[in-house]
Amino acid sequence: MRIITANVNGIRSATQKGFMTWLLAQQADVVCIQETKAQIWQLEENRKLFFPEGYYCYYHDAQKKGYSGVAIYARQQPDQVIYGMGCEEFDSEGRYIEARFGKLSVASLYLPSASSREERQDVKYRCMAHLETVMNKLTDDKRDVIVGGDWNIAHQERDIRNWKSNLKTSGFLPEERAWLDKLFNNWQWVDAFRELEQAEHEYTWWSMRMRAFEKNVGWRIDYQILSPSLRGTVKATQIYKHERFSDHAPLIIDYNYTTS
Repeated sequence: MRIITANVNGIRSATQKGFMTWLLAQQADVVCIQETKAQIWQLEENRKLFFPEGYYCYYHDAQKKGYSGVAIYARQQPDQVIYGMGCEEFDSEGRYIEARFGKLSVASLYLPSASSREERQDVKYRCMAHLETVMNKLTDDKRDVIVGGDWNIAHQERDIRNWKSNLKTSGFLPEERAWLDKLFNNWQWVDAFRELEQAEHEYTWWSMRMRAFEKNVGWRIDYQILSPSLRGTVKATQIYKHERFSDHAPLIIDYNYTTS
């Protein structure tokens, strides 16, 4: 099973840069997309492009135009699609969509960024706290879970090139990193990318300023995070950087898993 996670920073913009052409060649089973920045009625105008043949496509838009939004494409029709995480504050921003296939749940998540203004950090913490309840409920229900998306947190020093200068920056704050520690260490959720040995300086996001991509001054903030039941199922990982569709790079992970 192949799952791709991609923050496209505007699905229409990314498509103009070749994202859909690239995506259809990947033969992914499920695609988790973040920051669609479009209302579904805008995409319906070019349905063949944004509802690609061979996929069941589901969008969860933000109420605010040109903002946030997540989507899931799936080759197999899900048994159920859940729009939102059950909290109006975040569901109105289009931050979570989940598709269920038998006992497997695959979710596309766009955790808030707090880089724009300080008060958004409290919003981010509230979203993290609510997401805990969602993830706990999924594991309490004995589901296999993959939450793919832009988590907007670099977990460890190896996940950010200039970590020393970003210790007080949202996305690398001690409280945010400790929260991921809790997920991975206390609750035994799994960072799929780290299941396999990786080269140094592997990132998924680069600022559009100061030639950051060219210099590989990046952050790894895009993840596929697995329930404990899926530990050991990762077969291969790749961060695709040969083409640039947005300020993020797609994360591709292959699993030894078959939906039932």
